[in-house]
Amino acid sequence: MSTARETHHGQTTPEAMVGGVVRLVSLPEVCLRVSEMLEDPLTTAKDLGKVIGRDTGLTARLLKIVNSAFYGFPSRIETVSRAVTVIGMRELRGLVLAASAIEAFSRVSIDVLNMAHFWRHSVYCGVVAQILASRCRVLHGERLFVAGLLHDIGKLIIANKKPDIAVEVMRAATEEEALDFEVEQRLMGFDHAELGGLLLEQWKMPESLCDAVRFHHAPQHAKSNMLDASLIHIANVFTCIAELGLDIESSLQPIEDYAWQTSGLHPDIMHEVLAEAGPRFTDALEAILPRSYLS
Repeated sequence: MSTARETHHGQTTPEAMVGGVVRLVSLPEVCLRVSEMLEDPLTTAKDLGKVIGRDTGLTARLLKIVNSAFYGFPSRIETVSRAVTVIGMRELRGLVLAASAIEAFSRVSIDVLNMAHFWRHSVYCGVVAQILASRCRVLHGERLFVAGLLHDIGKLIIANKKPDIAVEVMRAATEEEALDFEVEQRLMGFDHAELGGLLLEQWKMPESLCDAVRFHHAPQHAKSNMLDASLIHIANVFTCIAELGLDIESSLQPIEDYAWQTSGLHPDIMHEVLAEAGPRFTDALEAILPRSYLS
């Protein structure tokens, strides 16, 4: 299959594009180490605190997030090990990944995308996904915030490796009222969702996160983690609707029936979810994004 894709419009394979970016945009060693440690049931909050504490920049970003209004803890949290105790190990892994990924891509030349808009869309999608997860009573639903935050990370790969295609996708999506991932598939033979899933795989992230990102435009194709993929699919469409001031019937991308069936949710919840997302989005934005993206 990959040989066929290599010759598609003279483009490269998704594996080659992601391989080029992995060399350019690497997660800090501590992020990968934290992910490995969480697979060991004997890992303690103190162990994680020690490892993360070796990266002073990451430590500062994490403490900023956990002390923000997004979490709203009554007293200040001064150490990473205390943060782990308060928010939990799984959520901490997500925050380490989120903070690391935003920081990693901030050092990459991407001239064809409005990065402030990109990350605002991503944060909003993360907030909506977490709210949807709570409506479904998903266990450890905080992972959906991270999946929503990183769902479009493949677009950054295209913008960095193939800026001419990124520009053409934006043009076609606007002029033809086409869906960006469909234009990408037409031009390259694959799309940003596949690239994002591959990148997270290369970064050795949990399968549930890789699947949620890879299948967020087509949750019906996920072989496992179907609920996560469905929730990110719904959250992404809700986010686009909120950004454009549309209603659910006039959205360019319809929400797949499969996603409603898998999640057990109903379209009627949209206005309620978006009303809840507003203030949480403001808090999350201030907590997660560097100031350069907030201006």
